[in-house]
Amino acid sequence: MTSPTRYSPEVRERAVRLVLDHQGEHDSQWSAITSVASKLGCTAETLRKWVRQAERDRGVRAGLSSEERRRLKELERENRELRRANEILRKASAYFAQAELDRRAR
Repeated sequence: MTSPTRYSPEVRERAVRLVLDHQGEHDSQWSAITSVASKLGCTAETLRKWVRQAERDRGVRAGLSSEERRRLKELERENRELRRANEILRKASAYFAQAELDRRAR
């Protein structure tokens, strides 16, 4: 199984720009995408995803922009870390409370 090819941001931007600039010359956006994809050596589905994300970033299409998606991912990671820290503190608190009760019982 081959690993996915990583394309640089410049290549992605150029590919999206080509699709948007030349879609008027084609019957549909999909035919423009397949045409550009074959010339750049990427799959049409990959290029379609890039175009859709670029449209969301520009506000043309509904959905999360790249910046919003990055921020959401960052907040979710922070939330996981805080939940983990709270669980550790809760367990430590219970442990020390039990130790205090055991000490007083003696």
